[in-house]
Amino acid sequence: MRLDNIGDVIMTSPVLRTIKENLPTAKLTLMASPAGALTQPLLPWVDEVLSWRVLWQDLGRLDFDPAREWKLIETLNQRQFDAAIILTSFSQSPYPAALVCYLAGIGLRLGESKESGQGILTHWVDPLPDEIHQVERNLRLIEAVGFKVRDRRLCLHVPQTITAAIPNSYILLNPWTTCQSRNYDDCRFAIAARQLSQITSLPIVVTGTNKDRDRARPLLDILGDAIDLIGATSLAEFAALIANARLVLTNNTSTMHIADATNTPSVILFAGTELESQWQPRHAPVKLLRRPTVCSPCYAFTCPYNMECLDISPEEVIAAGLEMLDRTNSNFKILEGTRTY
Repeated sequence: MRLDNIGDVIMTSPVLRTIKENLPTAKLTLMASPAGALTQPLLPWVDEVLSWRVLWQDLGRLDFDPAREWKLIETLNQRQFDAAIILTSFSQSPYPAALVCYLAGIGLRLGESKESGQGILTHWVDPLPDEIHQVERNLRLIEAVGFKVRDRRLCLHVPQTITAAIPNSYILLNPWTTCQSRNYDDCRFAIAARQLSQITSLPIVVTGTNKDRDRARPLLDILGDAIDLIGATSLAEFAALIANARLVLTNNTSTMHIADATNTPSVILFAGTELESQWQPRHAPVKLLRRPTVCSPCYAFTCPYNMECLDISPEEVIAAGLEMLDRTNSNFKILEGTRTY
């Protein structure tokens, strides 16, 4: 069970692969939020995905409806699962999910918790330090009950599904997140990307969701002749675009984790909302940019100040981008069929 956003689910990929490697005949169901469920094509170790918007992860948007909650319990009960592995971040409790699984008759319930909940979790793992990376937190949970981990890297199955006409070599700009406090200034991003394009002769491919279309016009105007794929790709197509980019420019969002899985060089505008040690790419070439601030880490969805942690000039972004391109020039990739990273 991992009921957060796309990036959180992508960071469970080493756990999903490890479970399947250790228990190859087991049927593995991933329970995820509607957004997280979009990762299914990228996760070949999962036999099916159960998409559900749960009350305790919904930030107050769902109304009070006991019948809906009983429907979840009944659904899990009907599937007759043998075990539930509840994956959480350092700030989350496994107990709402564990209680649902208990009421659904799931006999083994594994989770990490800072609180005691005797009986609700049948296998309770002591908490790790908050600063540990989310991928390691996930892996150490299953290691605690005997799973053997072969590879600790993020892993994705990226198909060749790009239908848009794009050049073989390009810079990918994904300038938005769903969290206001993590968004670098649109115009600065556009200025930096345009100048990088002029210096390197690499075209810019702009990506985003349909929801980003309304705020995209100023950025696209500055970029000029960029390739606009905002709202035009599936998640699998988006992953393929990231995998074959010469450079990715983005914020602390799922794009960053996909780039880490595909070993794509990146420049990340990393807001002070989180500690880098909890979420940063661990293997791909990367440059993280942020200003130190006394309020970091704030874990806020909306900045009450003036986004001082992301007060980064376009020139700094350009310099970081050129550094990444220079360091990784020999690693130029061209999309060739379906690959698993």
